[in-house]
Amino acid sequence: MDTLQEPEFPVRKVDTASLKALAHPLRVQILEMLSRYGPQTACSLAELLDESSGATSYHLRQLAKFDFVQEVQGKGTARERWWERPRGAIQITSPELAHSPATQEASRLVTREFERSRQAVLADFMAHGMDSLDEDWLDAAIVNTANARMSAEQLGRYARSVEAFARNLLEEIRSEPEADGARPVQIHFNAFPILGVPAWAGDKKSRDAKSYAAATEGKES
Repeated sequence: MDTLQEPEFPVRKVDTASLKALAHPLRVQILEMLSRYGPQTACSLAELLDESSGATSYHLRQLAKFDFVQEVQGKGTARERWWERPRGAIQITSPELAHSPATQEASRLVTREFERSRQAVLADFMAHGMDSLDEDWLDAAIVNTANARMSAEQLGRYARSVEAFARNLLEEIRSEPEADGARPVQIHFNAFPILGVPAWAGDKKSRDAKSYAAATEGKES
């Protein structure tokens, strides 16, 4: 059986200085727009985000100082520069950053803003997708949730395997010529431990014992 080979794919782990530079809602939104729609100018980003071009231009320059964005070579002019997000992933959280009071709030702001944007996109699809998309797009899309009890090791193994497979397939698709009718697509795969739920809620043995205790409460043998 062939072993799954993870393709070369750059993953940038941010440090304290670059995380603090990213920790601004508009800068996170700019990265999201570049990821979603490809290279943009300050003016086109301003239109997408309902901001002034002066604001998007300033924040693009700040992002460029820490290599979160880069100029598109051979495109644009001195007065209208095109910007893109470098290939690869950005790892916002790490044990070092999570345990540093200086970076905890910055990390929360960045992850919260990314998640707010993703949730808004999903909510818009759920609310309006059936009214605005052709049947082939609706058939191709999927919103799926699965639940399981896992150890930390199992969750890590599952998440890494899914990530490697998905990344390999995505890079294959990205390398193909753009097809007619292509449009921006956003992909979410979430796997995480559910917080704030009693352990017995998902454990069959403990759940059965809990049900038995409830059924016999107030009775004496």
